[in-house]
Amino acid sequence: MHQPSQSARPSLYYNYQVFKPWLPSAHGPQDKKKVVIVGAGPAGMVTALELARHGVASVVLAADLQFSQGSRAIVFTRRSMEILQQVGVAHRITENGLPWHCGNSIYRGQKVFRMETPQDPDDRFAPMINIQQQYLEEYLHDACKAHPLIDFRWGNKWTQAEQHDDGVKALIDTPEGPYTLETEWLIAADGGRSEIRSQMNLKLEGASFESIFVIADIRIDLPYPTERLAFFDPDWNRGNTILMHREPHGIWRVDYQLPPGETPEEALRPESLKHRIDAQLKMIGFEGTPWEMDWSSVYSARTLTLPKYVHQRIVFTGDAAHLLPIFGVRGANTAFQDAQSLGWHLAYVVKGIAPEKLMQNHSTERVGAAREIITEAGKSTRFMAPPSRGFRLLRDAVLSLSLTQEFVRPLYHWRTSRPHAYSHSELNSPFHETETIKDGLALGAPPQNVQFAKDNFLLDHLGGGFDLVYLAHEGVIPTEIQAATDLAKQHGIPLQLHAVTQQEDTVDGADVTLFDPENRFAARYGIATGGAYLFRPDQHICARWSQFNAAQLVQSLKKALMQ
Repeated sequence: MHQPSQSARPSLYYNYQVFKPWLPSAHGPQDKKKVVIVGAGPAGMVTALELARHGVASVVLAADLQFSQGSRAIVFTRRSMEILQQVGVAHRITENGLPWHCGNSIYRGQKVFRMETPQDPDDRFAPMINIQQQYLEEYLHDACKAHPLIDFRWGNKWTQAEQHDDGVKALIDTPEGPYTLETEWLIAADGGRSEIRSQMNLKLEGASFESIFVIADIRIDLPYPTERLAFFDPDWNRGNTILMHREPHGIWRVDYQLPPGETPEEALRPESLKHRIDAQLKMIGFEGTPWEMDWSSVYSARTLTLPKYVHQRIVFTGDAAHLLPIFGVRGANTAFQDAQSLGWHLAYVVKGIAPEKLMQNHSTERVGAAREIITEAGKSTRFMAPPSRGFRLLRDAVLSLSLTQEFVRPLYHWRTSRPHAYSHSELNSPFHETETIKDGLALGAPPQNVQFAKDNFLLDHLGGGFDLVYLAHEGVIPTEIQAATDLAKQHGIPLQLHAVTQQEDTVDGADVTLFDPENRFAARYGIATGGAYLFRPDQHICARWSQFNAAQLVQSLKKALMQ
């Protein structure tokens, strides 16, 4: 019988709530569900909210009775915020988080590299924003509880699954005993130590690095701005790396690499933590400044992924599907992109809009994204924590030269997480216009935002289904375009026609009129009047025309749905 802890987790800044468990005796026999999501972390909850946004109900199973302990994921990228905007929580993060755009690399007390992430007036969100994971989970949970299509069950622990041709039968344990839950699809969002992955004997592919890092969250008053600080080869931790991040509520994250041979148990002893943190504070000039420990943990850098994420009717997502190093803020940010992709692919299969083989496309695209991240993250990891003597010699040579030679300093760049471009996706339109649209966005590319007015951006309007964004002629939608979009809708394809115009009047025949007085969309997307882009439900581009071809629209949509 599953008995999750009833004691609220300790924290200096967050008031943990212990929720009541969902008990089977209070709800009677269970009918077969469309989707069951095992795991109530960010990956699981964003998946549930994405499915609900596309009209598909789900059950979310949380083994515990409260949100996760410690700050965990704290840095969220602009693209993550655009995804979180879609599920209704971005505004709460911007209200309470700390935005930033600069990172500093420090060696021998000298700032040898400063990375500044570009900011554009067309972007609604800052490049990065810091907030502790408990708050993110709280905001996502509030959104889940408010949605009638999401059944959230605290204190329900997955124990076993049995696959059939048309679904999965899962055994769920609760504080009053087990019950059986049948579902058409089961989502494994149960984290890096996924029990579902272990039970299915699925192996991750890639590399694990031997270096171990300690995460320590401390409450301290330091007069630094919200910028990433990376210290290389400091006197108190020679050959290793220390990272610092400011968090809300006076909390600072300190990550430091352990010397070879020290065990996690030794590193997490209070006296060891105090000695290391005091040494770091002394190095930056704040010896004797009072501080309190909030939470600590250890991690090692891993670049691993399952070779496929869809196994009949069980789908892996987030850390259950891949384990990525935190350097470059890749963990949760990659999970949000997984969830966004999974949400629309699975919803369209469940609703009969697309065949089941569309799920294999989700797997192919997201495995490709994970492998790209692994390649990039591996470079960062080998610089932050050299895995061999040869890599250490190269890294140390860069450190030494960077004190006097500017040309080597960009090697400190930490390759920040970025959204994957599905350049070779099977869903991309067969109609290419590489010559006529030279400065626009390529097929498969993630979107770029456009600001139309003070609080009105392009991505505020996209993502409910497929979106055709057309640069309108004098406030008019040509008859053939109207006919083509109507035909697509008659085929049951969720499609909205957005007319971008420099005139304030509503464009007849358009579902949405976007008033763009400065013609910013045309400039950013590299098209002129009469051109158009077709966006997938995850806002990635699947077709584009310098001059819209109505005859190609339905064919492009069918290609994007594998029909």
